[in-house]
Amino acid sequence: MMSTCLRRILLTLLLVVSIALSACSPAQFRTEAAQVPRIAISVTSDPKTFNEILSEEYPKVFDYIYEGLLSQNGITAELEPALAEFWEISEDNLQIIFTLREGLKWSDGEPLTVDDVIFTFNDLIFNEKIPTSNRDVLRIGDTGALPEVRKLDDRRVAFISPEPFAPLLSFAGAMAIMPKHVLEQYLTLDAQGNLRFLSVWNAGTDPKEVVCNGPYRMVSYTPSERVIFERNPYYWRKDAQGNQQPYIERFIWQIVESSESALVQFRSGGMDAIAVAPQNYSLLKQEEERGDFKIQIAGPAFGTTFISFNLNQGKRNGKPLIDPVKSRWFNTVAFRQAVAYALDRNTMINNIYRGIGTPQHSPISVQSPYYLSPEAGLKTYDYNLEKAKALLEGAGFQYNSTGELLDKDSNQVRFTLLGGSGSQTADAIGTQIKRDLAAIGIQVDFQPISFNTLVDKLNVTLEWECILISFSGGIEPNGGANFWQPNGRLHMFNLASQPGQTPIEGRIVADWEAEIGRLYTQGARELDETKRKEIYAKTQQITQEYLPCIYLINPLSMSAIRNHLQGAKHSALGGTLWNIYELKLEDKPA
Repeated sequence: MMSTCLRRILLTLLLVVSIALSACSPAQFRTEAAQVPRIAISVTSDPKTFNEILSEEYPKVFDYIYEGLLSQNGITAELEPALAEFWEISEDNLQIIFTLREGLKWSDGEPLTVDDVIFTFNDLIFNEKIPTSNRDVLRIGDTGALPEVRKLDDRRVAFISPEPFAPLLSFAGAMAIMPKHVLEQYLTLDAQGNLRFLSVWNAGTDPKEVVCNGPYRMVSYTPSERVIFERNPYYWRKDAQGNQQPYIERFIWQIVESSESALVQFRSGGMDAIAVAPQNYSLLKQEEERGDFKIQIAGPAFGTTFISFNLNQGKRNGKPLIDPVKSRWFNTVAFRQAVAYALDRNTMINNIYRGIGTPQHSPISVQSPYYLSPEAGLKTYDYNLEKAKALLEGAGFQYNSTGELLDKDSNQVRFTLLGGSGSQTADAIGTQIKRDLAAIGIQVDFQPISFNTLVDKLNVTLEWECILISFSGGIEPNGGANFWQPNGRLHMFNLASQPGQTPIEGRIVADWEAEIGRLYTQGARELDETKRKEIYAKTQQITQEYLPCIYLINPLSMSAIRNHLQGAKHSALGGTLWNIYELKLEDKPA
C-alpha cells in the first residue's frame, strides 16, 4: 500500500473519487494570467494544511513544491537522484550515504544544505511531539527504533539502521526536505504550552510564506476557488541544453464541487487534462479528435478501494466510541465475511465501471512483486447470498417476517456508511452497497460527507461505523506499515489514542491484528526477496480471512490529455503530472 510517487510512499487517505486532473475555463484567468504559459488541474476540496510534515489527507500541494533526496520514475518505478546526486550502500546494508548536489537553494534563495536534511529527520520527523505518519514507516524492528541520521560533511549525510531494514533507501529518499532556517524557530512552546510548529503553515497561511524546494512554489490560495503555483526560479533541474526547468511558468489548482463539473469543463475545451472515469470513457473516446486530446491508458490503477468497519471497542471518558450493540456485529468475523460475500463486484464493474475494471482482493497493488493473486492462494469472496446468509445465521443473527436481519437480542442490523461527497463514482458504489446488503436484510444509511469532515471522524473523534474510501498504492508494501501496525497513525479500523487526544480506555487488539503488525516488522527486516514475498503473502492471507478491509474494484488508470501539453506520460504509478518539470505547452490557445 504505497503512494503513486515516491513522496507518496506514506499512506495518505484518498476519497473514492474519480480524481480529475483538469483545468478551469481560460476566461476565468485572462485578466491575471493571459500572457503566462500555464496549465490548470482540478481537485474536489480545499487543501487542509500547507505543512507537509503534518499532512495526512487529500488533496495536498506538496508533490509540486517539495522534493526529497530521491525521486521515483513514474514509468519504471526506479529510484532516481533528486536533491541527492548519488548514494552509497554499505556491504552490511546498515548504512546509506547520500551526497547532495552542489548549489541547492530554497525558493527564497537561501542555501539548501545537509543541515536541512538533519533538521527534517531528527527535529521534525523523529520528534515524538509532532504527529506525523512519516515517522511510522521508518520505525525499525520490534522496538520501533528510528535510524540514526548523521552529518558527515557539508554535502554528505548518513542514515544508519540498527538492523537490516529493506525499505530504508526508498523511505529515507522519499521524505520532503524542510527548511531549517524558517521552521527551527517554531520548535518552541507558545503561551499555552503548545508546540508552535503544530500551527505553522496551516491553510490560513499566506502561501507566499511557504518556503519550498520543488519545481513550483505557491503564489495564492482562494478557499473554495483555486491555488495558484508559479515556477520556482531556484529549482535545481536543468535540461541537457542547460535550460531551467520546469518549462511551464504557472499552473492552477481549480477547486470544483464535483467530478461531473470537471468533466463538463473539460469537454467545453477549457481544460488541459482529466482523469477518465470508466463511465466516461466511451463518451470521451468519441470526442478525442474534436476535443484535440488523447486518452492514455496505463493499466490497473495503483491503490485500493474498500469498505471498513470501525472495530475499536474502546471508550473515552467512559463513553463507548461505537454503540456496543453495533460494535459486537462489526467485531464478529462471520458478519464481515457475510458482507463481503453479499457485495456484487461484477455488477459494480459492469454498471459503475462500464466493464473497465477487475475485482480487488488484496491491500497490496497488483503491480507490486509482493502481490498475492487468487491463483496463488489468496482467498476471495465471490458474490454468494446463500453463503452470506448462512454465515449470519451461524453467528446467531436471525430474520424477521419481513426479511430484516436481527441480532440475537432482536436488534435490527442497521448502520451508517460514510463516503466522500462530490464524486459520481463514490455515490454509485455507495448506492449499490446499500442495495446489495439489503438483499441479506441489512439496512445501510449511505451518507456522503466532505473530505475534511471525513478525516476528522477517522483521526480525531473516531465517530464512524463504516466507511467507503480509497488508499493510494505502490510497489513497497512496508509503505503500509502505518496502516497495519496496531499503533500506526493510519490504523483507522482500530486506531490507538494519538498524542494530545483524550485517551482511549479498553481498546483491544485482536490476535490476527497483532500478527499482521509482527509480519510487517519481519518483512521490513528481511533482505531476501523470496522470503519477503512469503512474509507479505501471509499478511494478505490474514487480511482476507479476517477482513478489516473489504476490497472492491480495481479500475484501469486513464487520463485524457490535451495535445498541446507535450511530454505528459500518464502512468498508474505516477499519474499525469509526475514529470511536470519537463512538460511543455505548444500552441496553447490564449
